[in-house]
Amino acid sequence: MTSFPVPSGALEDKTLGSLGAKLMRDLERNAERKTINTKDGDKISYAEYRAGASKLVLDEIDKVLAGHYGFTAEELDFIMSYDIKYRLGGDAENEEG
Repeated sequence: MTSFPVPSGALEDKTLGSLGAKLMRDLERNAERKTINTKDGDKISYAEYRAGASKLVLDEIDKVLAGHYGFTAEELDFIMSYDIKYRLGGDAENEEG
């Protein structure tokens, strides 16, 4: 069995709880609703989430978590830049702000 270490303080952090709720609202607000037709003639409706549209909230969460894990400013910057380059498919130098 594998696990991911989480500092006990992070589990009790009300700020993280609030940011989690804020992220869920933002993801829903930015979701694109789609409907597809199956070969059998059925319709399937779903929400396509665009995490990149919620980058500001994700950055807030990263900052709070960085405090719990004791990351330096440089480490936090690396994580946030990695997020832009690899998770969002953008380029940090050409990112629109």
